[in-house]
Amino acid sequence: MMRQLWDLFVAFLRAGLFGYGGGPGSIPLIKREVVDIYGWMTDEQFAEALAFGNALPGPIATKLATYVGFHVAGTAGAIAGTAGMVLPTAVGMVALYGVFSAYRHVSWVQGMLNGVKPVVAILLLGVTLDVARTAFPGWPFYLVAAGAAVGLFWLKVHPAVLIALGLLVGGVFLR
Repeated sequence: MMRQLWDLFVAFLRAGLFGYGGGPGSIPLIKREVVDIYGWMTDEQFAEALAFGNALPGPIATKLATYVGFHVAGTAGAIAGTAGMVLPTAVGMVALYGVFSAYRHVSWVQGMLNGVKPVVAILLLGVTLDVARTAFPGWPFYLVAAGAAVGLFWLKVHPAVLIALGLLVGGVFLR
C-alpha cells in the first residue's frame, strides 16, 4: 500500500513539475503516467475520467490526480495524488514569480515563453486525438461533437452550458 501511495505521489509530482501551461498542459503527462507507465487505467477509463473531470468546476489536473488516486488506493491515494500534483505548482509559483516578474521584459525570457506555447498546444492536440478515439464510437457522438463545436466556435456558448447540454443529451439519447 505504501508503495502505491508513493508511486501516485511521484507520478503526479512528475506531471506537476513538467506540465507547462496549467492543468490542460499536464494532461498528456498525466495520461502517460496513469495509462502508459503504471497501467492504473486503460485509455477508455482515462477518457471517461477526463470527461467526468471536465464536467466539474476547478482545475482539471488536480481533479484527475484526485480521481486517479482514489481509483488506485482510495482516500489515501486521492490525497497522495493530489499532493503530488499541487506541490510543484505551489513551490514553483512562489519561486518563479519573482524571477519572471523581474525579467519579463528581457527578450530571451519572452522568447522562452513564446517558444513553449506551441509545444503545449501540440501536447493538448495529442491528448484530444487520443480521447477522440474512444469518445466517438458511432455517428450519434459525431452529432454531439458537431453541435458542441457550433455552440463553442460560432454561437459562443459558454463551455459550462455545453457540458450541461452534453450530459443532458447523453442521458436521454446515448444510453
